[in-house]
Amino acid sequence: MSDPWVALEPGADPAEHLRMLRRAHETFTEVGMVPRPVRSVVADSWRRSARAGVGPDGTASVELMGGDLGAYRAEHPLARVMPLFRELLGTFASDGEHLLAVCDAHGRLLWVEGHPATRAQAGLMNFVPGARWAETAVGTNAPGTAVALDRPVQVFAAEHFIRRVQPWTCAAAPVHDPRSGRVLGAVDITGGDGLAHPHSLGFVQAVARAAESHLALLTPEQPATDTAELTALGRDEAQFVTGGRKIRLSRRHSEIMVLLARHPEGLTGDELLCTLYEDESVTPVTLRAELARLRRVLGPGLLASRPYRLTVPVESDVGVVERRLETGAIMAAATAYAGPLLPGSQAPAVRRLRRRLADGLRTALIARRDPDLLADWAHAPWGEDDLDVWRALAAVRPTPAIRARLAALESELAAPPAWARSPGH
Repeated sequence: MSDPWVALEPGADPAEHLRMLRRAHETFTEVGMVPRPVRSVVADSWRRSARAGVGPDGTASVELMGGDLGAYRAEHPLARVMPLFRELLGTFASDGEHLLAVCDAHGRLLWVEGHPATRAQAGLMNFVPGARWAETAVGTNAPGTAVALDRPVQVFAAEHFIRRVQPWTCAAAPVHDPRSGRVLGAVDITGGDGLAHPHSLGFVQAVARAAESHLALLTPEQPATDTAELTALGRDEAQFVTGGRKIRLSRRHSEIMVLLARHPEGLTGDELLCTLYEDESVTPVTLRAELARLRRVLGPGLLASRPYRLTVPVESDVGVVERRLETGAIMAAATAYAGPLLPGSQAPAVRRLRRRLADGLRTALIARRDPDLLADWAHAPWGEDDLDVWRALAAVRPTPAIRARLAALESELAAPPAWARSPGH
């Protein structure tokens, strides 16, 4: 059985093939050797699964739920071809008691649809929207292996690495961005032994190609937009993108642009003075000179006065994080947060916004109690001394390294400053 794209040779007995696969799987998981009858694509995947630390009795974890899942799906490129997937595969899945599933490039399931009874059975192994089915997480499976290899894959029964998945058969094909060629995710059909036929893989591969063609047709139809983009998180000098130009702003211009982007209605000169300068001796003339320089940097027509305002809509990364927090999309907000807002800025309004944004996100992360999200924050430069986050992380993931870091941090923060420990104090 040398062809890696099919599950069974023509005329093969499925029952005998299944028994052989189970014996092969037991041999591999016990002694780490793959018997020769196993297809090479499966044997290679088993080896990668073992190296990734996947256990045969493991299960998928659900990473996206509720608002996080909804926000992520809405923004994902494959949302635009879900109607096509439903049209081409929906009836086939329902009538055959199968499931239509779509995952992202990381193997996270975004949609799982089809026969209700089959969905209920699949839910018992966490084959549900938001669950991570990457090969490195749950071993050999069609959607996860398809995105790992960037090619169509069919996985039959005991070819799955995790035992609880072995009653199932699935076929998946990657879907690519028609412009860049990068993998966007995969479309998958999952069900029982009826999907073991090679035609199942050909069908799902044709659907994936149709989706890529549809995405290519949709791309030119995107309405032109004059919206500019402002990136100011995790950097002292913001970047402003408009009309195909990328403009790196000075620190003072970065502060002004952040404030104007938050106030599309505009700000008066006096309001800008109060928000930008702690020193009350700074005169309106100084501010007007700064705004004149900014106007030259941006180019004609982008900065108006009386009041000072931007003449095009601006999408800022600050606004993205705020909106996601407001809708409860905590994981999406954490992903968009690249660091503190203009960390070196001492402008009063920027300092308040920086503190409010960081506190809002870290409070949400602590309440969410997701160990991966907490670990990402704790190990970031802005979170390495965040005692509350480290305590929350230690409560949900009490590894020796995390407990040691928490103890060291508590000791550091409890110790008096060096000057107080010196002789004479």
